[in-house]
Amino acid sequence: MDSLEGKLIECFAVVFPELAPAEVHLASVSTVPTWDSMVTVNLVAVIEEQFGIQLELDELTETASFASILELLRQRNT
Repeated sequence: MDSLEGKLIECFAVVFPELAPAEVHLASVSTVPTWDSMVTVNLVAVIEEQFGIQLELDELTETASFASILELLRQRNT
């Protein structure tokens, strides 16, 4: 696990405290019942603060799972 992934896990722990650490990597809109549009807004805010970035409107469509957010952050980090 790299530091980027670790920071994202911390973001998910803040927004989804009910998820066990092993569940975070599999988290998505379809697997987490509490993940709705309001939670997405909260998650994006936490991610932006943690990483010191501003997500663009077109990038918000890529925030439907832990894996897709991690990939987005890796792309922005290169």
